[in-house]
Amino acid sequence: MSPEHLTKQTFIEKVYNYEANQEWKFEGNLPAIIDFYADWCGPCKMVAPILEELSAEYAGKLNIYKIDTEAEQELAAAFGIRSIPSILFIPVEGQPQMAVGALPKDALKNAIADVLLVKN
Repeated sequence: MSPEHLTKQTFIEKVYNYEANQEWKFEGNLPAIIDFYADWCGPCKMVAPILEELSAEYAGKLNIYKIDTEAEQELAAAFGIRSIPSILFIPVEGQPQMAVGALPKDALKNAIADVLLVKN
C-alpha cells in the first residue's frame, strides 16, 4: 500500500477543511502523516521508500499522504512550508506537529508512537 497523493480537494475532504474552519479540525478517523515534498528534492527521495515501508507496516492503523509542493502551492503556503521535506504528524485528537528534514525510519517510528500514539 503506497502513500496517497493529495490534491487541495482531497486534502479538504480527508484532512482539514481550512477554508471552512479557522481552528484545526481533523477530518480523518485514523492518525495521519503528510509528506510535503517535491520531485527535484534529493532528501525527499530518501524519505519516500521509508514512507512506503511504514505505509505497509501500519496499514489500517494510520494513513500516509504525500503533497507535491510544486503542484499544490496553496496547501504548502497554508502550512508555511519553507523547506522540504516537511513531515506533518496528525493525531486523531490534538494539534498536528511538523518535523522538517529527511528523518530516518527510527525517528519516524518514534514520532508515530509518541505523537500519533500508534503502536506497531
